[in-house]
Order: sequence, then structure tokens, then C-alpha cells
Amino acid sequence: MASTAQDKATLVLKLGYRGGDFSGFAEQEGCRTVAGELRGALETVLHRPVELVCAGRTDAGVHAISQYVSVPVEGDELALSGRRLLASLTALVPNDMSIREVLRADEGFSARFDAEDRSYRYRISCGRPRPMLLFGHTWWLRPAPSLDVDAMSEAAAHLVGEHDFTSFCKVSSARMLQEDGRSLSRNLQTVRVSATEELGEPIVAIDVTGNAFLHNMVRIITGTLVEVGRGHKDPAWMREVLDAKDRRAAGQTAPPEGLTFTNVSYPAGTLAPWQ
Repeated sequence: MASTAQDKATLVLKLGYRGGDFSGFAEQEGCRTVAGELRGALETVLHRPVELVCAGRTDAGVHAISQYVSVPVEGDELALSGRRLLASLTALVPNDMSIREVLRADEGFSARFDAEDRSYRYRISCGRPRPMLLFGHTWWLRPAPSLDVDAMSEAAAHLVGEHDFTSFCKVSSARMLQEDGRSLSRNLQTVRVSATEELGEPIVAIDVTGNAFLHNMVRIITGTLVEVGRGHKDPAWMREVLDAKDRRAAGQTAPPEGLTFTNVSYPAGTLAPWQ
């Protein structure tokens, strides 16, 4: 008998991971990846091959506290309890991954295409003392004076809104998008720089929210803002970097360990707990 709409839904997992020992999210032959580990766990629980869709693929070394992954399910799979799914998947994934929530969406939901915006935080530790509890989750600038957060904030304001972010995209990826006739414009709702503290350690945090991101975009934004924070460039330089539409105009690509994928927003009522 053919399945009806009532027999189908989408299993959505809210996922966290420490990226240090992963070669990124996307599966790669011969490499340990987030998608590879998660797919193996899901196939064990569902007893079939699965195809994963994620809200945003992270690079090697990048962390996540709120990544979303969707998998179509149907038939008897809908009768699995959320408690059982959470317990089974938690037991099957490695210790550097966490199944944070098990959610349900309607048939046809896509963690990628239904996302309204995505958020990242980049953490920077400055000075000679080695970060301790945050080690491996910050860019340790050493030895270095404190970054000028006010100047960085002024520079960051130039990035808010819709712009062509070619200057903030990995060259090979930008070339591929251009050859495919695809846009390098993205819309950033917020780019906020703050001096704060996490786990008792001072950091400079860069919080970015946008509709979508280019390859290495947040890390290049960070490296460019650090040039301003160190006093090497004026805040108005950020406008020049944007207008150049040339990766060579921007600062360095900040290392991956300071970046964490922190949130994804979906339309209200799209996701519900899997009972």
C-alpha cells in the first residue's frame, strides 16, 4: 500500500560537536566527519540507508552547539519514541558529539532550505596567558595588546545589510559560484563585537547572524576585524574591502578553532518535540 501524507514526516536533530577531531561536517572518503558519524548512528537505529541535510556545512576544526540535520521518515519509524531515539543516538555517536534535541517537522521540511537565518560566534583570547577551559575554542593572539573593540564595532557596522561578499570568500569557492552564475551577495542582520567573559576567561566575541554564508566568510570577517582592532587599519577600511570584491583586499582567514555555529532560526511552528 502506498504511503499517505499521514505516514510521512521529517526527523530533525539539533546537534552539537567539538570540531577539533573532525574533517568538517560533510562526508569525505577516508576522513572522520560529523555527517559520517551521524549517518552511521542513524542507519543503525532506522535499519536503512539515510540521506542527511544540514543547515550549514562547517569546515574542519569548527565547532557547533546548534546545528540542525533533517532526515525524511515514514511508516513504522513514526512510532519510535523521542526518548528512545535520543537515548539510542546518544549511545551511538562519539563523545565529541551531542544529540541535543529530537524534533519533528512535516514531510518535505529541509534543515537547509527552510532556515531563515544562521548565527556564529567567533572567540578571541588576547595576551600572554594561555586560555585554559576555552583552549581549542578560541583564537589565541599572543603576545598582543587588547583589541580595540570600539574600532572593530565601527568597522563591523559596514557589513550589516545585503552586500557582495566576494572579498570574504575563499577564492576557489568564489570562482566556482561565479562560474555557475550564482550570487556572492549575502544579507547580514547583525555583526556584533564585544568584550566579554566565558568560563572565567576574558575574550573578544564576534557574533554574526545572516541569511546564508560563503565559504570561510565568518573567519575572513574576523581576520579583517582583527586588523582594525590591532590598529593596523582604520574602521573605514572595511568599506574599501567590501567594495574591492577581491579576497586579496581583506585580512587573513582566522583559524577554525575559534568559530562555533551557534543557532539556526526556522519559521514559528515548523519544529515540534518528537514525542
